[in-house]
Amino acid sequence: MNNLEGKKVGFAMCGSFCTFSRCFETLDRLIDLGCDIIPIMSENAYGTDTRFGKAEEHIERIREKTGKDIIHTIVGAEPIGPKKLTDIMLIVNCTGNTMAKLTASITDTAVTMAVKSHLRNKKPVLINLATNDALSGSAKNIFSLMNYKNYYFVPVFQDDYSLKPFSLMGDFKLIPKALEEALEGRQLQPIIDPTNIIYQE
Repeated sequence: MNNLEGKKVGFAMCGSFCTFSRCFETLDRLIDLGCDIIPIMSENAYGTDTRFGKAEEHIERIREKTGKDIIHTIVGAEPIGPKKLTDIMLIVNCTGNTMAKLTASITDTAVTMAVKSHLRNKKPVLINLATNDALSGSAKNIFSLMNYKNYYFVPVFQDDYSLKPFSLMGDFKLIPKALEEALEGRQLQPIIDPTNIIYQE
């Protein structure tokens, strides 16, 4: 049974550009499951060209997939809560920078405003980590948010323990299941997935 059919999902992308290809795969999967996607991008994600692609190419790709313009400003994100645009907010590639701001209730990007506005309706926020300092500088923010009401996490793993020993990444393939659980007020377990480790010689 598909419990995501018709759910209004805020699909918020941050500036973890190396994960954009996984974000687009996830977007396709959620659309296939019948989610009503509300696309959101931080200002950096929306306007920065990188070796992982041109900003305009990413924007056009999302518009084609969702049929909607992307919310990419604080002003554009503010009505999300008052207009009840979202059932759940997914930060699909949440950086350490964004987590720090959420922990401190700093609202200075489209993504952080989208979360703040969404939370006024006491609805869930699902965080999919993508940060190289999760086990160092960002650790305190991750564990703080785990104790905040209405915050949930996609299970994580060390994506490259040899070259990036402090890095954690959310398991993109578990996002649909994590969304279903969060919508029911449950955290998908285990949060740390010991089976999803990339071993290197």
